[in-house]
Amino acid sequence: MKMGKEKHASPLPNPRGIRRACSNELYRTAKRLKTYVSADQMKQAEELYVRRVISNLLWIHDHRSDRKKLADWWETELSGEIAALWNVDRERLVQAFRDAFGG
Repeated sequence: MKMGKEKHASPLPNPRGIRRACSNELYRTAKRLKTYVSADQMKQAEELYVRRVISNLLWIHDHRSDRKKLADWWETELSGEIAALWNVDRERLVQAFRDAFGG
């Protein structure tokens, strides 16, 4: 038998892929809020989001197919800080993220 990669095991994402995914998720969230978010606010939120994702990468990778768990993680870990950064209501932000993310 060959000793190598498992057939369905996916590798950890690279930093570029993480940054792009975070950027897309935040863009979709801001779009659903129907509130203007400046480019500077978006960039700060993206940097915060990427840092948190990288620090919790193993857990996120293990639960990559469970959107609800990932959305719950986002709500507890990031929603408060991003809501304060964007000057929006936290509950509205969480609902917009869940609509955009699918969790």
